Amino acid sequence: MLDVSRFARLEVRTPTMHYGNAMKLLTTVSLFLSLSLASAAPPSIAKVEPPDWPAEAEATTLRVLLTGRNLAGARVVAPFPTGRVTVSATGTHLFLDLTLPAHATPGSYSLRVDNGGGIAAARFAIVPSLPAAGRFQGFSPDDVIYLLMPDRFANGDTTNDDPPVSRGMHDRTRSRYYHGGDFRGIIDHLPYLKQVGATAIWLTPIYDNVSHLNERERYGNQAITDYHGYGAVDFYAVEEHFGSLDEFRDLVDRAHALGIKVIQDQVANHTGPYHPWVKDPPTPAWFHGTEARHLSNTWRTWTLIDPHASPAAQLSTLDGWFAGILPDLNQDDPEVTRYLIQNTLWWIGRTGIDGIRQDTVPYVPRRFWHDWSAAIHSRYPAFRIIGEVFDSDPALPSFFQGGRAKFDGIDTGLDSVFDFPLQDAIARVFTGKALTGKAKIRELPKMLAHDSLYPDPARLVTFLGLHDMPRFLHRPGATTQDLKQAFTFLLTTRGIPMIYYGDEIGMTGGEDPDNRRDFPGGWKEDAANAFEVSGRTRVQEDLFQHVQTVAHLRAATPALRGGALVELLVDDDAYAFARVSAGSRVVVVFNQAAASAKLHIPLEGSGIQNGIRLENLLGTTRAAEARQGALEIELPAQSAAIYR
Repeated sequence: MLDVSRFARLEVRTPTMHYGNAMKLLTTVSLFLSLSLASAAPPSIAKVEPPDWPAEAEATTLRVLLTGRNLAGARVVAPFPTGRVTVSATGTHLFLDLTLPAHATPGSYSLRVDNGGGIAAARFAIVPSLPAAGRFQGFSPDDVIYLLMPDRFANGDTTNDDPPVSRGMHDRTRSRYYHGGDFRGIIDHLPYLKQVGATAIWLTPIYDNVSHLNERERYGNQAITDYHGYGAVDFYAVEEHFGSLDEFRDLVDRAHALGIKVIQDQVANHTGPYHPWVKDPPTPAWFHGTEARHLSNTWRTWTLIDPHASPAAQLSTLDGWFAGILPDLNQDDPEVTRYLIQNTLWWIGRTGIDGIRQDTVPYVPRRFWHDWSAAIHSRYPAFRIIGEVFDSDPALPSFFQGGRAKFDGIDTGLDSVFDFPLQDAIARVFTGKALTGKAKIRELPKMLAHDSLYPDPARLVTFLGLHDMPRFLHRPGATTQDLKQAFTFLLTTRGIPMIYYGDEIGMTGGEDPDNRRDFPGGWKEDAANAFEVSGRTRVQEDLFQHVQTVAHLRAATPALRGGALVELLVDDDAYAFARVSAGSRVVVVFNQAAASAKLHIPLEGSGIQNGIRLENLLGTTRAAEARQGALEIELPAQSAAIYR
């Protein structure tokens, strides 16, 4: 029997029962909760979480949360075996253990709540399970991930621009309002993503966000919307501006049909400021603190990797509310852990996604990540997780990648983390800074030298930029040639490369929200449509063609995806490395100098023998031949070559 509670350190006593022919999902089992007083007012149920569950091949015990009124003293009558019931002191939240039999018949079922003063019925559904073939695939270095924000990518359905439930939040002239992008817009442009070379897409959160302006977070004394998705008010609902759960599942299916995987952005650290729990938490310890009295996060993440740090030194980092605004969930409460684990399994089972990008990993206890990832991998072995550890010191992200217990005895089980340290080195090498000028290219191998800290550096997600930092071309002095060089490195070095939407055409933008501009052509009224060749400028098309070329070279060359990385030449302005796998060998060379350079590249460790002729796949130089254990080439200024 699948019992999610075992991953949450929560004891659940479930009665055993023989499921024979008599158990046709019509048996009613009643469990009475004895309290000293029963409410005289009739109960009401406003919400059931989870609202449904896929039929499983084995019996499954769920922890169902009912939210309503007058639930104190209630007994619950359900069509399935029930276990422990607990009710919050306010009588507004009821936890019920519900055991679904193996191969339960899909349909809608009634949970009847009787408090002695009346009866309320809540609906719970069993839905057909999704076939595993082609779903829950995970991701690997064979993939190229494409990050997009649903609201800013493309508007395919104008009917959800200004939904009745949340009027007045759509305005493309305001950078922090909804702009109209949605699931249909993504579906319409899946062929474009395939053309770029993407084999997986990561969508920022699609949870339902508050249906009015966010007055808690203001800029220029103006309220904003939570268009970005990180202010969830319902973890089981989809933001109406993006579409519905059925439309998201359709997006996943259509992406899979084109060979594109889907990665969902999830947030286990916090809720949005307007989540109903903030005023009425299901348990007294549901959050760290309260709306009126709580710590603010001080971002002291280095204390987490310090074996000498006291719990008090780590407290604000683990328990503090983001910017004093986002309520911090308490994963030390077993009910919170159980809820979050079930919620993740629900999203996977109901949509068929292939991976999760988990937000703000360091601000949650590591033991939670161990339990959470164990539950996912137990049910979906091929599924993969990326954790966000936003720090340029490799000691911190390496502390959170799974595969090895650290000094605290905990292995997080997280398959991957974002390689922020390498991103920082790439930015310094290929764009430089206004005062210091460009860093020497040796900063790249110097950062890669820290790979020994990671349990599996090949699984790190590498990138040039994302939605939480200025665009690559916004950096002082950055040119499209710099961006082409950076993309060449990104798509040929170790790891799982990720492209931030629009970087392939050189979109610009500064700090949030300027870095989240609409993709040109995603709206019918746009002057130019960069999804089409005819709508791209000469510079945009040149950059697009370069990204497409290198991405497709990567897809066609096993060594570029999974080969060992062997450094061949490192100096101030030149860097050469080999990617070596069985039957596939590639040499990648960069010249960052302001002038053409003649380079002598030793081939020791590359497996390339004398007399072997290597073709330059980028066409920047002629073919070269291995002689006396080396390559002798001349490479133009600020260019790269890929020899195979």
